[in-house]
Amino acid sequence: MIDGKPLLFAGALALVAAGAVARHFLFPAAPVELRAAQFWEARLPDLAGKEQPLSQWLGKVVVVNFWAPWCPPCRKEIPGFIALQERLGGQGLQFVGVALDEHGKVAAYADGEGMNYPILLGGADAARLGQAAGNRLGGLPYTVVFDRKGDAVAGLTGEVSRERMEALVKPLL
Repeated sequence: MIDGKPLLFAGALALVAAGAVARHFLFPAAPVELRAAQFWEARLPDLAGKEQPLSQWLGKVVVVNFWAPWCPPCRKEIPGFIALQERLGGQGLQFVGVALDEHGKVAAYADGEGMNYPILLGGADAARLGQAAGNRLGGLPYTVVFDRKGDAVAGLTGEVSRERMEALVKPLL
């Protein structure tokens, strides 16, 4: 390493690798790898215990958000989702929350926040559903945006701002 070029090359390689990892987490790959039949055929219980088929929302722009009340980035993004559901729901936007926690904790959080979209409960079934929707890492929050045909157009790992979500869904409405 007399001239420092190997060190410079290693540093550049590390920056490229870090950028690739950051891009994977910050910018969704579209379309999302999705096992569509498995996803849209799924049924999960709502907070009242009634099984809800995901297929009932086909024909709308659907945003499925996998979350948990104990997840800080989940809690941070939910108010923006509530606002978008309120503002754009009449244009065909439908948020659906898939919670990965106990019923009581999910219900208390949803009521406290005034969540204005369906909340479904899931344990292992919801985790498998998230994987079917492209969440290979199993992280929370994980959000999938579907167009009106039921095709996944974006999969996002981590917190999503209201502005970013609005930019994704508005062209689909």
